[in-house]
Amino acid sequence: MSKPLGYYTAYTPGDDSLLDEVQRKYGSAFEKMSKREKLSILMILASSLGCQLDGGVRGEIYSIAREMTDQLSLSDQAGIMEAIISQIRWGQNYEQQ
Repeated sequence: MSKPLGYYTAYTPGDDSLLDEVQRKYGSAFEKMSKREKLSILMILASSLGCQLDGGVRGEIYSIAREMTDQLSLSDQAGIMEAIISQIRWGQNYEQQ
């Protein structure tokens, strides 16, 4: 994350929110967190968001995800994560019938 936390969220520095505390402790770009720690937060947030949505997950999605972890480079896996986050955030989502 090269831009500060407020670029990606509604956070305003000094607002005494959770994000204010996180920024003070870990830096405005999470520079005081390891990659493993950042991935753990990503995994927990993704799980929480997914549980709040209606519908199920097709079995083939688990298979393709497994293939991605087995066959893609770490860089490509991170690129897939970035693409999916952008699509989720900005509304490019398939709606199951």
